[in-house]
Amino acid sequence: MTTTNKDLIALREKHVPQGVVTAHPVFIERAAGSHVWDVEGRRYIDFVGGIGVMNVGHNHPKVVEAVKAQVDKLCHAAFQVGGYRPYVDLAARLNELVSGDSGIDYKTIFLTTGAEAVENAVKIARAHRNAPGIIAFHGGFHGRTLLGMTLTGMSAPYKQNFGPLANDIYHTPYPDPYRGMTAEKAIQALEDLFATQIAPERVAAIILEPVQGDGGFLPAGADFLKALRAITQKHGIVLILDEIQTGFGRTGDLFGFQQAGIQPDLVTVAKSLAGGLPISGVVGRADIMEAPAPGGLGGTYAGNPLACAAALAVLDAFEEEDLLTQGKQLGEILLQGLEQLARDFKEIGTVRGVGPMLAIEFVQEQDPFKPDADLTQTVIDNCREAGLLVIKCGVHRNTLRLLAPLNTSAEVAQEALSILRQAIEKARG
Repeated sequence: MTTTNKDLIALREKHVPQGVVTAHPVFIERAAGSHVWDVEGRRYIDFVGGIGVMNVGHNHPKVVEAVKAQVDKLCHAAFQVGGYRPYVDLAARLNELVSGDSGIDYKTIFLTTGAEAVENAVKIARAHRNAPGIIAFHGGFHGRTLLGMTLTGMSAPYKQNFGPLANDIYHTPYPDPYRGMTAEKAIQALEDLFATQIAPERVAAIILEPVQGDGGFLPAGADFLKALRAITQKHGIVLILDEIQTGFGRTGDLFGFQQAGIQPDLVTVAKSLAGGLPISGVVGRADIMEAPAPGGLGGTYAGNPLACAAALAVLDAFEEEDLLTQGKQLGEILLQGLEQLARDFKEIGTVRGVGPMLAIEFVQEQDPFKPDADLTQTVIDNCREAGLLVIKCGVHRNTLRLLAPLNTSAEVAQEALSILRQAIEKARG
């Protein structure tokens, strides 16, 4: 039997196309908490978490038990054929969590992937608004489908030669204080877009991440989100918050929009919702969610019973284990460590993020605004060699992001920071 990473990499190269990139040349065999082990038995601290999926940690006992119990009862039925309780229970809990104390009624549909959630949010917004235009942001990431990659505000690697792209999609600058794009300038750019490209009455929705994920862990900031909420309310535009990566404690709150004190019209969720099982959803104001006629929404695997059961267990874990507090404490440890690294290494241009959603941007020492993607990749490779898995992000792929499980211990967090320091020192030569 093939048991080494090298042998499995050879099989991968023979049977899997190059378009599917694997960030690390290792094959994972098992996982628990904040750690994974490859097929050769080597342990790694996992600060990737399946790209932001494992906020509760790998193989959380509540999730495992919930899936085991559900698999003996019902694995699949298709909600469009016959309903089942976990779907409705999960929708009810998410509606309550998103609504908070706003007094607004919400409804939820479930799907399978984050890109599906984004696509369906756009469908719902267009049906409600009876207008075609969608505004997204430079650096945003919203999926790999035709509409998802059109909405995505990065050319490489997502758009390549995959066009023509979807129509009636517009992009505008997202706040980036490090490079001088303030909230005020970003709002003015949006107003300019209204004046020059599409009138507000032809815009169905504006979609953004409260903290950009693949775009570089850039926070929109409370001032920008509040101003954007005011503009969308003024014009009747649907505000979609893409919480696929920021949701479920990644920013320190259950949802990123909560830190700005705003109430979105639609929220897309996925990734950490079900502790590793594939499920996504759109949670939205009831009056907007009712816009599509019967039969307009759904999917064969959408809201699969196993995934719904896992998601309910994830929400139980947040409540019973105070994971939000644990995540905030983890964020403080990591932020202090990263800020110290930035003081020690001029190659780190900035540290940014919210709560435990943190990243460092590598730049050339002689020019703090010139991205250094090569150094970033070398640091990532050095981290892996020392037992820490991390990945990059950002439009120029020069940002190293941390996606640690929220219940990562202080000891493991410090170990990871120590490995990162050594990796940077080694990369400098």
